[in-house]
Amino acid sequence: MTTKAKAVARTVRIAPRKVRLVVDLIRGKQVGEAVAILRHTPKAASPVVEKVLKSAVANAEHNYELDPNNLYISEIYVDEGPTLKRYRPRAQGRASAINKRTSHITVVVSEKKEG
Repeated sequence: MTTKAKAVARTVRIAPRKVRLVVDLIRGKQVGEAVAILRHTPKAASPVVEKVLKSAVANAEHNYELDPNNLYISEIYVDEGPTLKRYRPRAQGRASAINKRTSHITVVVSEKKEG
């Protein structure tokens, strides 16, 4: 059984569909490569995802004594968090809803099997 280390960022104020665009770029990659991709991706979600990834690597290193050089992203996904509901005044006394969506970002890293 491979050891897995996990990190979760909850209620991040970015819409899940925007974060998923970034997350899809690094799924299954080696950690070093993933960090390089995130650094060069001009999206607002990139630094947030990078922070969660680094946290997962730190958890792997500290809690399970795994070698950070052999780690890869075995699972990474984004779930929808609570939505902040706001209203915007519109013409003729109406109001329209604005949903400010939040995300829960989960990153699971595990060690590459030698062989």
